[in-house]
Amino acid sequence: MDGERSGVVVIGAGIAGVACARELRDAGVPVQIRERGRVAGGRMASRRFDGRPADLGAAYFTVSDPEFAEVVQGWQAAGLAREWTDTFVAYDGDGRREVPGPMRWAAPRGLRSLVEHLARDLPVTVNRLVLGVGPGPTVDGEGCAAVVLAMPGPQAAWLLDPGLAAATEAVARQRWSPALAAMLRFPTRRWSDFRGAFVNDHPLLNLVCDDGDRRGDGGAVLVAHTTEEFAAGHLAQPTAAAPEIEAAVRDLLALPDRAEHVHVHRWTYAKPTGGGGPDTGFHLDDDGIGLAGDAFGAPRVQTAWRSGRDLGRTLARRLA
Repeated sequence: MDGERSGVVVIGAGIAGVACARELRDAGVPVQIRERGRVAGGRMASRRFDGRPADLGAAYFTVSDPEFAEVVQGWQAAGLAREWTDTFVAYDGDGRREVPGPMRWAAPRGLRSLVEHLARDLPVTVNRLVLGVGPGPTVDGEGCAAVVLAMPGPQAAWLLDPGLAAATEAVARQRWSPALAAMLRFPTRRWSDFRGAFVNDHPLLNLVCDDGDRRGDGGAVLVAHTTEEFAAGHLAQPTAAAPEIEAAVRDLLALPDRAEHVHVHRWTYAKPTGGGGPDTGFHLDDDGIGLAGDAFGAPRVQTAWRSGRDLGRTLARRLA
């Protein structure tokens, strides 16, 4: 193979794609990451409002894999990650109750900062829209040793040539649900005894997080995630859903003040709903097409990282 074809192209700079690229790079395999957005991060998305970040994608992450724990320790040492809480509250038909669970981690600078740190010495090209992945394999007509699509299956399907039958079938099996995420900034903090809340059996809300507590700066900011059903009816014009989301949050937490600012972000493919499975996995076929992400296990940050890591290691062995 020539130098160009000997490398791997990773499409998508979320945590799965970056973890995959890092394994390849560490194994001495030439790799490049192409990201259609302006920044890395994927669904570990953060956006700044008046200079302050708010997480609009993943709400937090948990840790059980020993190798992922080492990565997290590196983030913690760099001041990028912090232990947040092991207790949420739950709202349901029985009222409000505390729900203990695993330690949930957060990022003072936003979860996107963790992906950027993991990608800090990798060749990432942002604002790079890929139009097609073909047999060979090829990316936009250029040959390479392998291609990794680190993105939700429906987005990967848009890129794959129908001749790549195994990968096309693999992405067709994935099912994803939508969600809206809303950042609500209030004039003052009027809530207490609350870090995050699972909202059960609600027509609109699914999760609400105290972003000031999560961030550690005490900001009067909440981030609410909607149900799949509500989001499905507002994908065409998500900003129009802001008043309903604000009213639901204020009603849930009995807040007297109106929000000063509400921003709504649309996630057409927010969460895989394929029924779970092993907490790690990926797809790699004889055509040289790999698929990675949390669709191959439980929908968690750690799952996406492990999927990328394991795919990267397997590809490195194949190309050695």
